[in-house]
Amino acid sequence: MATLPGTVTFMEFCPLYSILNAIPTKIQKGFRSLIVYLTAIDVNGDYIAIGSSIGMLYLHCRHTNQMKKYNLEGKTESVSVTKLLSCFDDLVAVGTVSGRVAIFQLVSPLPGRNKQLRRFDVLGSHKSSITALAWSPNGMKLFSGDERGKIIQSNLDFDKGTCDSCLILEELSSIVQLDYSHKVLLISTTQRCLLFYTEEKSIKQVGNQPRKSNGKYGACFIPSLCKQSDLTLFASRPGLRLWKADAHGSVQSTFILKDVLSSGLESFDLYPRMETTNQSKYVLSEKHLGLVTCFLHDGWVLSWDEYSIYLIDTINQAVIGGLESAGDIVSVSCINNEIFFLKGDREIIRISDMPEGAVSAVLHSPFRMPAKHASLEKKPQNGLVSNSKTSQDPPVQPLRTERIQLCPLELEEGDQEEALEPRVRSSSLPVEFPDRGPRSIDSVYSLNDANQDSSDSAVREQRSSSQRFSVISNEEFEQTLEVKPIRVKKKKKRRQGNCMFVYGIS
Repeated sequence: MATLPGTVTFMEFCPLYSILNAIPTKIQKGFRSLIVYLTAIDVNGDYIAIGSSIGMLYLHCRHTNQMKKYNLEGKTESVSVTKLLSCFDDLVAVGTVSGRVAIFQLVSPLPGRNKQLRRFDVLGSHKSSITALAWSPNGMKLFSGDERGKIIQSNLDFDKGTCDSCLILEELSSIVQLDYSHKVLLISTTQRCLLFYTEEKSIKQVGNQPRKSNGKYGACFIPSLCKQSDLTLFASRPGLRLWKADAHGSVQSTFILKDVLSSGLESFDLYPRMETTNQSKYVLSEKHLGLVTCFLHDGWVLSWDEYSIYLIDTINQAVIGGLESAGDIVSVSCINNEIFFLKGDREIIRISDMPEGAVSAVLHSPFRMPAKHASLEKKPQNGLVSNSKTSQDPPVQPLRTERIQLCPLELEEGDQEEALEPRVRSSSLPVEFPDRGPRSIDSVYSLNDANQDSSDSAVREQRSSSQRFSVISNEEFEQTLEVKPIRVKKKKKRRQGNCMFVYGIS
């Protein structure tokens, strides 16, 4: 089934060369030269966290376009997973292939936020590669799962600077994906999917039937403002099936996507690269879903594995887009209307419905409230909704400054221009100075007023001198004056013969 008309067209607008150039291709470690591979990625509205094969975390700030690096110290080990969180403070968790978990509390320039970089280490709990991480919304808990099925809960106390870890569950197979909401931990392993209630310490399996085959099938909660009993989730299954279940593990509906994906897929349009012409595509013997997450609209699910990426609309039973036979997909992350993924050894690809920076940074900025999808669909002039038959290049809007980004939601681009028009009109008029008293409070200053200060002072001096001579009339000026000298007394010798003149009118 092809993409529905009127849906959003996703594509890669430009390679992220600025980010790639900030990450070295090689480093010198002693007498050895190590090649830097990109191994993990996670994004939010503020940062792009990229893990590497040399045990270094590269953190790109999306607002300042600056790259910072954080060293895990110790031996050089590859980063397997990263997880960002923006709450009271900006946090990033890093998991390595040796089972090490490090947590960084980032420095923020905002008032009342953290002013000193701190690191917390979770040591001795995991003995194998970290495969999944999940934050609690307040950043006080971090859940980590490894390749041997262990799940560790780390309790953080930022005031005391402590991090306490304990084993909460141990599965028989590798952990594929973790998600946490309303004191419920959603766990997906290579064998099954289950719900772990952190307070009751109880477990419920999602669905009654076991999987027909093992694999890296993920699960995620559907984001919503609800109580624990109203939680819903998506879980991928073998045979291109997708489950929708409740907080008790009961399956509400099953989406069979075999017919939808077999009828064709509108592939994401990638930016042309010279090296891609010589690479041969992977041939998929069988299509299947992988890790899953909710994306952009209600009912939209993003699923990926090592070979393919699918963006599915479960409500309309359609495929929005995707990539098949891409091969070597290392890590995938999404935020708002953006999909980031690592491909190969060193390639960062951004898929979205609009270019990086201009409109997308404003519409989905953390300083603004998220807009409703219905309102976005009613305004095709903003470049959010485009027909599949029209041009794929939406209008590119100019970059906005930080000041404009901090404007309230109800003030859109057109409203900002209308609000600025009265100020421009009033400042373009000449400024008149009254003859008496200071300037009125309602006077409007323009940018050119600073350059006219010197000329204004000269005008005021000329007016004051003309007012001085206008007091004497012409008849009085023609009268003769008699000057009588007066000698100074001896006691005022300090003036050395200065004399005072008395003007009289005869």
